[in-house]
Amino acid sequence: MSKVAQKRRESRLVRHARVRKKIHGTAERPRLAVYRSNRHLVLQVIDDDLGRTIVSASSQEATQRAAGRGSNVEAATRLGQLIAERAKSAGVDKVVFDRGGFAYHGRIAAVAAAAREAGLEF
Repeated sequence: MSKVAQKRRESRLVRHARVRKKIHGTAERPRLAVYRSNRHLVLQVIDDDLGRTIVSASSQEATQRAAGRGSNVEAATRLGQLIAERAKSAGVDKVVFDRGGFAYHGRIAAVAAAAREAGLEF
């Protein structure tokens, strides 16, 4: 890993730790965690009290791979809608958004907007 890439990763982890100090998911209001890589997105609705993932969605799933690339805003919108549908079917209506240290822009913002439109309350 180059020094620039290593510094970016370390900076993101510092931002993520700062965000996680303030955000905690409960059974009533679990945490919607977003992880973004260069090629994929992973979304999880997590109950931090029990340490369990309630529902998840990823651009690596077969249905999402067939729908197109996993590293663009369109894929983020699809995943945001999908995670909202899965969360609603699991009985979750309200979540706390955890951007994971990533800037609230582009794919991260698209996930949040699509989940809100699909019925999740932040």
